[in-house]
Amino acid sequence: YTPQSAQAELERIFAMQYTLTLTEEIEIRTTTDEEGNEEEYEYRILNVKLTNKPIASLAEELLNPQQFEMFKVYLQTQGNKPLIFGGGSPDGSPSEDLSGVEFVNGTRPGNPELMELAKQQVGNVGGYPYWSWYGFNSRVEWCACFVSWCYNQAGKSEPRFAGCEWQGVPWFQSRGQWGARGYENIAPGDAIFFDWDLDGVADHVGLVLGRDESRVYTVEGNSGDACKIKSYDLNYQCIKGYGLMNW
Repeated sequence: YTPQSAQAELERIFAMQYTLTLTEEIEIRTTTDEEGNEEEYEYRILNVKLTNKPIASLAEELLNPQQFEMFKVYLQTQGNKPLIFGGGSPDGSPSEDLSGVEFVNGTRPGNPELMELAKQQVGNVGGYPYWSWYGFNSRVEWCACFVSWCYNQAGKSEPRFAGCEWQGVPWFQSRGQWGARGYENIAPGDAIFFDWDLDGVADHVGLVLGRDESRVYTVEGNSGDACKIKSYDLNYQCIKGYGLMNW
């Protein structure tokens, strides 16, 4: 590429990835002068909406057939970078006991039935059938596959993602369904994303069981290569944020 052609290519991709919508509203309002006389005037409101698609969703359109086949191989082999798919959790401790936990109900509806299904998966080791259901021929880092499998079992075709940072987080954020660390109105079935090394990149994802006054409780796949129930302080620094589901 020359600098000019590279700039043109970036502009072409951005035009495919981002959509800017401007709509104008006109309201008729009144004002009163010093003598008490009312006059009508037009009050104009400009609404600005920016939507975007994850860049990976454009791969087939952007790449030629040979490049796209290479891209699919890259995904299957993780490009020699396990964190592309979310590295799971290195936690080798056992699944936690929920005895005595009293969950605090927020105002958002959750999906307790989904979380009962997720709890039934606790004890699974190795991630089969979650990564197989997703379409992989062999084991990958499978925390996101587990979350997607659970959503599918609950009748949701989306979100469906195998990568935490490049698929999962953008899906929620682009739809306005995101809560940062410390967000308290979480509900059963929301996704919880973790950034273990605090580099701004999501490394792991699980499902929210609920919260009490101080902790969030989860069901996670690929926690030490197993499905486990875990809990964390609501302000735990490695919580990147929450994907908020609409049920």
